[in-house]
Amino acid sequence: MPEHTTASRLRLSGLCFLLQILTIILFAVFVRYSPEGSPSLCSQQLNCSWKNQDSGFQHPRFRDVHLQALLGFGLLVAFLSRYGLGSTAISILIVAFAIQWAVLIQGFLYFFLNGKIYVGAQSMVSADFCTAAILISTGAVLGRGNPVQMLLLTLLGVTLFTLNEYILLSLMGVSDSGGSLTVHTFGAYFGLMVSRILHQPHTDKRKEQQDTGHQPDVFAVVGTIYLWIFWPSFTSATTVRHNTEPWAVLNTYFSLAASTLATFVLSPVLYEESTLRMVQIQDATLASVAMMGMAGEMLVTPFGALIAGFLAGLIPPLGFRFLTPVLRSRLKTQDTCGVHNVHGLPGILGALLGTLLTALATADAYGGRLELVFPLVAQGSRTATDQALCQLCALPITLLLATLGGFLTG
Repeated sequence: MPEHTTASRLRLSGLCFLLQILTIILFAVFVRYSPEGSPSLCSQQLNCSWKNQDSGFQHPRFRDVHLQALLGFGLLVAFLSRYGLGSTAISILIVAFAIQWAVLIQGFLYFFLNGKIYVGAQSMVSADFCTAAILISTGAVLGRGNPVQMLLLTLLGVTLFTLNEYILLSLMGVSDSGGSLTVHTFGAYFGLMVSRILHQPHTDKRKEQQDTGHQPDVFAVVGTIYLWIFWPSFTSATTVRHNTEPWAVLNTYFSLAASTLATFVLSPVLYEESTLRMVQIQDATLASVAMMGMAGEMLVTPFGALIAGFLAGLIPPLGFRFLTPVLRSRLKTQDTCGVHNVHGLPGILGALLGTLLTALATADAYGGRLELVFPLVAQGSRTATDQALCQLCALPITLLLATLGGFLTG
């Protein structure tokens, strides 16, 4: 056993050294600072459709998204009694490498000019979105993968995420500013497929028994508070300032509020516990923002955001009560953090909601915002129905890439 432990530590040390040296070399060759105030470097199809480039706007936005990736997701994976602090450490390791790798992979597709990758606040926010998807994926395999495997998952996951994002946002012109498809759905099903391939019946059953019923709610409390504070910024991070941003912020907040009430409605009925656990509110919070990811910048209307949030809040309790046991027994999927109920299903429903709202989009309702949310429709190259079909077709493409990529990675 000591020899095995030593070998594992040396593998982790060696892999970290090789990956860091590789990224340093690639950064030295390709990466340069983005010139101040150069909107020409921003790809409108990417999750960075800013028109006004001022540092006062960009840096707080990057800060909010980065805090969400580190604190929000980092604390959310700390609930396991056997892996709590270790899981948080692995999350920080994933964030540290994923951001570097995402800057490179996304840079070659979106920020590549004259043989160089130009990085700024835009590219860092986009890299954080990618990192969030990978952290969702690792939630499905938490406790069953060592740090070396998590680094390899990150290496492949970032590459596949960027490929899926490029197909959806650049080639198909899909609107998904908050990442219902690109972040939540892809991250969930990529991780679920990896978890399925890594399935070990006896080991997984023993670990599951040891991990249930010992959830320190203090981590869930702090994580949920961070979700409430920073998710509106996360959802609106890629919208155009002073235009669609207020819609995204308001829709996200209304959705968060309604999803929380939905949890208090359903959980006492489904579970015999006298008090509601904070982790259940945490799940509802995540589900609501996954639901609102695509539709956030669209004309959801305030009451529509409340309805969507309430429906999203019903998914985690019902999913954990009825669907998770079926997936575990029939499909042999060990979903440690419940990403299917919290990110996967709400992300799919969010994509369907976004498709419906796209089909109903009109110039009279959106005014000047139509060009910001659906530029191809505003320019006349597509009808609203054509755009809605593209939004809908993006769902099976994401599921296909996520499951095939997860299978190969696993």
